[in-house]
Amino acid sequence: MSSKRLFASPGFLPRLLWIDGLATGATAVLLIAGAGVLAPVLQLPAGLLRGAGLVCVPFVLWVLSLARRPRVPGGAMAAVIAINFAWVAGSAWVAFGPQWRPAAIGIAFVCAQALVVLVFAELGWVGLRASASGRRAAA
Repeated sequence: MSSKRLFASPGFLPRLLWIDGLATGATAVLLIAGAGVLAPVLQLPAGLLRGAGLVCVPFVLWVLSLARRPRVPGGAMAAVIAINFAWVAGSAWVAFGPQWRPAAIGIAFVCAQALVVLVFAELGWVGLRASASGRRAAA
């Protein structure tokens, strides 16, 4: 199967959303439950870590509800992509902005999760474009 057909397949976006939702859910649990342990290691405030985890919870619930649909609405998928890109921008601000001075391991942690989210955003964008292109070709 060519990559274009893979991205345009009807199951691609729902599967991507399942993986995104599960990965984000795991990160949320880690940040909420482990904020006290992570904070001194990463040199980031526990409240920031816990708050970031809590912000993820409604996103996870929404993304997993979208993943259950046989066809993901284009507008909803575009919103997921935009939120993921916003998370990446916020992560860069946490890692490199003037507000906090995380340890090197903190910068690596923030950048690693941002990179994963960036991959989800990019795959979502490619899948959304491919599925829209496929619908236009079928019409």
